[in-house]
Amino acid sequence: MIRVTLGAVLVGCPTLVGAQTLDVQPVAENVWAIVGETEQRSADNLANNATFGLVVTDAGAVLVDPGGSWQGAKALHDAIRAVTDQPVAYVINTGGRDHRWLGNGYWQAQGATVIASAAADADHRARAGEQMIALAQFLGDGLAGTEPSLADVTFDSDHTLEIGGFSFEIMHRGPAHTPGDSFVWLDERDVMFTGDIVYVDRLLGNGPARDTVSWIAVFGEMAAYQPAHIVPGHGRATDLPTATRDTHDYLVNLRTQIGALIDAGGDIIDAPRIDQSAWAHLDQFDALAGRNAQAAYEEMEWE
Repeated sequence: MIRVTLGAVLVGCPTLVGAQTLDVQPVAENVWAIVGETEQRSADNLANNATFGLVVTDAGAVLVDPGGSWQGAKALHDAIRAVTDQPVAYVINTGGRDHRWLGNGYWQAQGATVIASAAADADHRARAGEQMIALAQFLGDGLAGTEPSLADVTFDSDHTLEIGGFSFEIMHRGPAHTPGDSFVWLDERDVMFTGDIVYVDRLLGNGPARDTVSWIAVFGEMAAYQPAHIVPGHGRATDLPTATRDTHDYLVNLRTQIGALIDAGGDIIDAPRIDQSAWAHLDQFDALAGRNAQAAYEEMEWE
């Protein structure tokens, strides 16, 4: 594993403090996961508190998700340079969270073409202002240079990117963590890039843009490929059983427990007390479990 400490991102930004660490994890030949921390967004991590994918081909590199800010994209670029001198030719936006698209402008300035689902593009347009306001609170001066920049290429449900002997099948099968989430299948290496459809190592966030019924179904569509390797949206590259346990099974349990609570006449105040203990080992459990339960109650109350 290559560990890149990104103090270089602070050059020219004297008001920033600290430096972030991104772990570059080999996954398969010419394929890496670039793994950010599992903590909340901060001036140190520049909204790169997520996992990104990198595939290097003879015709250029493909980056799965661009980083959460202009400076975050620069930090990713430093990590990529530790692996390859190939330029990033394409960036794929897998969803609507800030780290899935707000670094686009940096890569477009380097000459990369950005691809996203039409549903993600619509989500980006709808929530850009809200996300920029939130990031200003987390990043402070670390947000310098960041401007919302939309994808160059959009698609409704399926898009195939052919480059350097690799074929990237990009598929949007419905909303999951956000309305436009996509997964990316690289058949030549038996690798699936999932964006926020899969969380491992940390508890997933059941945020306001999610659709848990569809999320479970979309996970199933992804899992049908039986990938040997999964590069998730959060956490280290993993296998399908681990992804199933940490994401699919968690969502099913959440809906099952909240459904039983609603059927018994329970209130949203009772939701945080449902049993989620099987996932208590995951990072961010204490911060997110109760909120996830209440969000599920709000979603399911009128189903």
